[in-house]
Amino acid sequence: KKETGKTPHEYLLHLKIEKAKELLTFSSYSITEICFLCGFSEHSHFSKVFRKITGTSPIAYRKAVKNST
Repeated sequence: KKETGKTPHEYLLHLKIEKAKELLTFSSYSITEICFLCGFSEHSHFSKVFRKITGTSPIAYRKAVKNST
């Protein structure tokens, strides 16, 4: 925690969400597939954590990224 400012759990969640953002941007996997690929066991939990960290839903994030290119 001293190094990152986050608890180990928070740090791991941020890593998972960064991977999810990468997959949402550069892959055609479904949101559910990305959820499981990033180590989440429930779609609802993934969406909740994603929104908490990024401020947007996975679907809205994908749409925004696709529209910006």
